[in-house]
Amino acid sequence: MRATAEAVELDQERWCYRMKDLCEATGLPRQAIHFYIQQGLLPPGRKTGRNMAWYTEEHLERLRLIKKLQHEQFLPLKAIKALFDGEDGVFSPRQHAFLAGVKERLAESLKTSDDRSPTLTPAEIAEKTGIDAEDVVRAFELGLVGGARSEGALRIAAADVWIFEVFGQVRALGFTPELGFRVEDMALYQDAITTLLNEEVRLVFSRLSELPPEKVAIMIEAVVPILDHYIMRLHSTKIREFFANVL
Repeated sequence: MRATAEAVELDQERWCYRMKDLCEATGLPRQAIHFYIQQGLLPPGRKTGRNMAWYTEEHLERLRLIKKLQHEQFLPLKAIKALFDGEDGVFSPRQHAFLAGVKERLAESLKTSDDRSPTLTPAEIAEKTGIDAEDVVRAFELGLVGGARSEGALRIAAADVWIFEVFGQVRALGFTPELGFRVEDMALYQDAITTLLNEEVRLVFSRLSELPPEKVAIMIEAVVPILDHYIMRLHSTKIREFFANVL
């Protein structure tokens, strides 16, 4: 009875796409779309039955954007989600205008990412870094690195190889799968830095938005290397403090 009531209340002009329609319009498999919903990249559909849900034009446009960012710009899914989290209400139109003004005046090294179009296969990355190709695939599946599947073959953004180099160095020190250390652990650091960045952006806007964008850009360029050093020192300090207090 509940499903019938929902079906009656559904605005069919807005909720006009089934999962099958989304797959046909985007070329994405059903499993990928369900994964995007699970990961919070795509809002869930409106259920009208146990195995039936309807979607809107907004869902279709979001899927097309995800596909563009992942398959053309090779952005990691975690980076795409962080982008959407901002677009979905964290930043107001006024905030976006301010941030865009600052971006225009930033040095290229801060406003432009590395070229993400060159790609490598998991086997090529494994050969370069000494880690297993399966770890590369898993990092992609977790959204830690950018890449895309083309005709069944996975290609990873070469700009993200440094992540595997770091992971390989950590593994070489003895932090092995046999002891329970896996590529999933690297998500801890990405999530922490993403949260930190979002807070930093909110602080900058709340306290500097009345200043000229060119002045804010100069301030950001100068403070970034200082804060990078602070974060590194703070991490080491906290580790030493922890062990100093172990009884």
